Amino acid sequence: MTEENFETPPEPVLTAPRRRQLMQLEKELGVNFNNIELLNLALTHTSYANEGHRKIGHNERLEFLGDAVLELASSTYLFNKFPNLTEGELTKTRAAIVCQPTLAKLARKLDLGKMLLLGRGEDVSGGRERDSNLEDTFEAVIGAIYLDGGWEVARDYVQRQLAPEFEKVKAGAAQKDYKTFLQEIVQRDPLRKISYVELSVSGPDHMKTFEYAAEIDGKIYGKGTGRSKKIAEQAAAKETLEMIGENF
Repeated sequence: MTEENFETPPEPVLTAPRRRQLMQLEKELGVNFNNIELLNLALTHTSYANEGHRKIGHNERLEFLGDAVLELASSTYLFNKFPNLTEGELTKTRAAIVCQPTLAKLARKLDLGKMLLLGRGEDVSGGRERDSNLEDTFEAVIGAIYLDGGWEVARDYVQRQLAPEFEKVKAGAAQKDYKTFLQEIVQRDPLRKISYVELSVSGPDHMKTFEYAAEIDGKIYGKGTGRSKKIAEQAAAKETLEMIGENF
């Protein structure tokens, strides 16, 4: 049996202006990179890597790694800080915090959209502001931090970034998951019905993205995406709550 050789695509070439841009981002992250090319790779979208004859590396593998680091770092924090929460409550609380709207918001604070290397088609169609791209890029940056600096550096970074959301949990503001809260509001009227509708599924088998919508009495309200159906439904419920307010 012959062994197959899998070649890793070359990383994007760093120009001097791009290196300066990355060094500025490095300061904003509060993380010193030994290999700043990893940070550049985290900011390289597949549409850019595969455009024309470029065929360079992109951020999907770093995104996969960062997603795992993000989950473990947030789980560790919740486990240590909230000893009275059950396993189910810990899971719901993590889902309410580590979701696309939160991660996209953190990416916007860092202006990651402006620094993304995008293919022309993705760029002109609004890819720099698309929540799914921003979420993926933020996760890829976490993956780069982990590969470059190790677990403790990555864990500390994640927990610093999510600290405001964790404080909401401590204050009791996020301990009830969005789906449960929305269900309670809708069922104030026993005749009203809520369900969640799958809108799309995209991506490779190991990294699927689900899009769901909250449907109340047959009308579509909020939409949300995530790496699992549960996360997408939570995001849809959160957006619906923001749309309807307490006057529903």
